[in-house]
Order: sequence, then C-alpha cells, then structure tokens
Amino acid sequence: MIENSIISDHFTVEELKKLKITPPDAKMYKKIRSNWDSVAKPLDGMGDFELLTAKIGAVLGDENIDISKKAVIMMCADNGVVAEGISQSGQEVTLAVAKSMARKASSVGRMAMTAGADTIPVDIGINSDESVKGLLQRKVRRGTRNFAKEPAMTRAETLEAIAAGIEIVRGCKANGCRIIATGEMGIGNTTTSAAMAAAMLRCNVATVTGRGAGINDSGLERKIRVIESAIEKYDLYNKDTFEILMTVGGLDIAGLVGVCIGGALYHIPVVLDGVISMVSALAAGRLLSGVTDFIIPSHEGREPAVALLCEALSVRPVIRASLALGEGTGAVMMFALLDMALSVYKGRTTFDDISVSQYERYV
Repeated sequence: MIENSIISDHFTVEELKKLKITPPDAKMYKKIRSNWDSVAKPLDGMGDFELLTAKIGAVLGDENIDISKKAVIMMCADNGVVAEGISQSGQEVTLAVAKSMARKASSVGRMAMTAGADTIPVDIGINSDESVKGLLQRKVRRGTRNFAKEPAMTRAETLEAIAAGIEIVRGCKANGCRIIATGEMGIGNTTTSAAMAAAMLRCNVATVTGRGAGINDSGLERKIRVIESAIEKYDLYNKDTFEILMTVGGLDIAGLVGVCIGGALYHIPVVLDGVISMVSALAAGRLLSGVTDFIIPSHEGREPAVALLCEALSVRPVIRASLALGEGTGAVMMFALLDMALSVYKGRTTFDDISVSQYERYV
C-alpha cells in the first residue's frame, strides 16, 4: 500500500512503476456470472451489465455487490496552451465552473445528487489564487505552461499531481466509498487530451482532434497545427508515456492518472467519463500494468479520439448518446444504470420462484 509520504521529493517515476497491484478476484468474477445465470431471465439477458457488475464484484472481492456509497472526483485545472487560441473560452471559465461545482450547482452536481453520489471537486491547477469554499485544495501550480513553447509540466509537478489523485482515492476508501467516477474541468483540455492520444497511439493528429466546446473550422485547423507542431518539436511519437504526459498533458489529466492508479491500488472500481478520462486511464495503464482491470466504461463521447481509445483500453461503453458535457456527467449517469442492473441481481428472483426450469448454458 502507498504511504502518506507518497508526495515527496523522493517519489520517482521508477518507484511509481514498481507499485504492486493485486488483480481483481477471478473466482469471484465467475461466481457472480453464475449468480446472474440463476436469475429468472434469459441467459445474458442483461447484456454488458452482467459483465460489468461481475467486474465490479471481482474488484471489491464480494458477490454481494454494494456500491451504495459513491463519489465523483472532478480535477479542475488550467492549461497554458489556451494562449494559442485553441479554445472558444478563456481560462476564467475554469474557475467559474469550478465554483459552480463547489456549490453542487453545475451539471455534474445536479446529476450526482440524483444518483446519490458525493462530489469531490479538486483545485489541482486552476490559474487563480482565490480560495473557494467546497473545492479540495491540491494545487500543484497555477495552470500548466504553454506546451507550444515549453513542456507543460516538470517531472516533479507531474508526479505531485499523480500522487494527489492516488491520495484522494485513498481518502475515499477510508470513508467507505465503494465506487468512484472521474470528472474534470479545464479550458483547453480537449487539446491536451488530443495531443496525448495522438502521441500515445502514434496516429494522425486530425484523426483524434475535435471541436471541444465548439470551435469553428479555422479554430479546429489551428488546434490541429498546434498539436502537430508540439509532437514534432518534442519528438513525441518516440517518447514514453510519462514524457508525453509531462510535455503536452495537463494537471487535471495527471490527477486523473493518479485516480485510476489509486482505484487499482485500493480496489475501488473507477467509472470513466469521456475522452479526457479515457486518455488518463490509458496513460495510467501504460505507466503501471494492471490498472485497466479496474476501470468501468460509461459513454461514447463526441470527441473523435474516443473510438481509438476504447479499442486501446479494450472497453465497450454502454451509453451512446453523443454526450459532450464533461465534468464527469456521463460517468455519473452510469452510476444510475449500474444501480438499476444491481437491483435485478440483488433481488435474485429465481426460476424456482416463478416455477420455470432454469436455462442451461451450452456455449
């Protein structure tokens, strides 16, 4: 397990990669799949939800799956690359939305209340010195540097943000949380996530770069050029995952990398939101083997990188609604669907209860 001293000058990338993850319980997974077969319904009638709930039970190590205590962790940070005109909005919007999150008045706050989930908005790098009530203070610095000019973060800053994510998950575990969702807020973070996706997947930049919050055609062309120039400038197609994260990533992404790693270390399922969360999960899995065994997909977002990221992560989101809101809203929506699926599983109406012979599994 991680000690309290994880955030220190001595925490290194090498130490990060040596962290030990105990895999989910494979026997428990099979047990839960068998339990589903005994429910009075066609075999595999609940589709992907039978697989996902079995995965959750395997992570928790319990066939009596309880995810009643939930939380969504929203990493809020600014990105220096906004100076290149890649976004419709200025950095002041990050702080404004983070304040709304702190009041539980933003979209994710409203949805989380409906889903019975706690919200944990985190200032991990907002470009402001203002102290906002309700925002968990884990600020590494006031926004990243402009990666068009220099690497976004130093090695130490990147590690500090990752460590902060891990520590927040440990706190959730200590408070009895059974499942967490990832969320974020940061103007410019569809640019940082597209840059990371292109570099990690070694694909054409235009293939994975979208309009974010709604830039026009010229803005999209500029966004693509900025990312292409950075990949060439830093030779990112030939760099490892940590170098890519440090160079063109964001503090919100680095924090979510830590959340994904923390979920694996402390055996808490992590429900991913959209493209930024998926990029974070892929980076986490490449930094530390076994992390992606603990992630649960939620939705297919609108950003073009999503399809390639799903393939790289070997996940199949169940919500296909062209969502593009961010904040963790798609992941929180998934909470409600999981609760409904588990009501069938835990209710366990059997074939004997309805006087029908149980279906047999032949394949």
